[in-house]
Amino acid sequence: MSENISLTEAFKQTKYQTGGHGNRDIQVLKAAFENVAGDEPSDMYGNGKVIEEFQNKMADYLGKESAVFFPSGTMAQQIALRIWCDEKGIKKVAYHPLSHLEIHEEDGLKELHHIDPILLADKNRLIELEDVMGLNEDIACLLLELPQREIGGQLPDYKTLERISDYCRDKGIKLHLDGARLYEILPFYKKTAAEVCSLFDSVYVSFYKGIGGIAGAILAGEKDFTEKSKVWKRRHGGDLISLFPYIISADYYFDKRIHKMEQFYEQAKELATLYNQCSHIVTLPLEPVSNMFHVHFDISKEKLEPILVGLYQEKGIGLTGHLRETSENSCYCEVSIGDQYEKISKEELTQVFRELNEKVTSI
Repeated sequence: MSENISLTEAFKQTKYQTGGHGNRDIQVLKAAFENVAGDEPSDMYGNGKVIEEFQNKMADYLGKESAVFFPSGTMAQQIALRIWCDEKGIKKVAYHPLSHLEIHEEDGLKELHHIDPILLADKNRLIELEDVMGLNEDIACLLLELPQREIGGQLPDYKTLERISDYCRDKGIKLHLDGARLYEILPFYKKTAAEVCSLFDSVYVSFYKGIGGIAGAILAGEKDFTEKSKVWKRRHGGDLISLFPYIISADYYFDKRIHKMEQFYEQAKELATLYNQCSHIVTLPLEPVSNMFHVHFDISKEKLEPILVGLYQEKGIGLTGHLRETSENSCYCEVSIGDQYEKISKEELTQVFRELNEKVTSI
């Protein structure tokens, strides 16, 4: 057994992993292009059959009039909020304190568009209707992230979503959906994508998270909105001469995995149950509402890592490759179920958790 190996390296060396779709290597792109004719014309600066057909397909799926393909969700969402701010003549939007725009984009919304965000709700809970009603200044748009990734992928109940949507429409506030993981929440809500998206004026979805494509995003809404987004896409440098590697892989993996979201959801609940049977370990949420959740360990990162490395090397099953410290005596990781999970023997996985429980109990 190797000594001084990192958790990340030990995880990579395991035969099976509980999360994800597997390695993000060149084979991901090769598989997507395997049955694509070599003389298939590419898109050119946002036009052409390959991009237009996919945009129409996604507009239909999301129940929106029109859709535009973007190279990144960061670009798409900043543009969506800029359009709504310009339309309303108000340079303020509201979103959760742990929104991607607030913590992962280097203040892009503020620096590039001079839009001021209002942070709603405590960072450890979801936005509620009362938070929106309690706003004491005008905003152009409210952004809701479903699920709220940074707090374990939690979701509001559907009635709350409907009430927030009704309130925003009554007050003339545009409602935008950060739907990076929209597909994954549909089994919990027991709704179609179009039904959920009907509550929102604009919608962003990703193609590399639950779907497992290379990169890329769709921004959808009414035709007037998406036409304006095309102008901003050009201004942001998002109209590459061709985007077909992203579009073809997005289309391929969308078709390959969109019907597996119910399976991933059920498997996430199964895995969370195994974690929650261990001492000093609890999942957030306790029962997942999508294919992703967080696992919190009441154990220091320093003590837990060698335990996991030993298990990985002994059993060949990886649980996580990265732990994030929350205090001197606690840490957590994120789990997202994909194609990999079904490859693992349930008997072997149960044994891994039995041994994990024994090891953490003895600390």
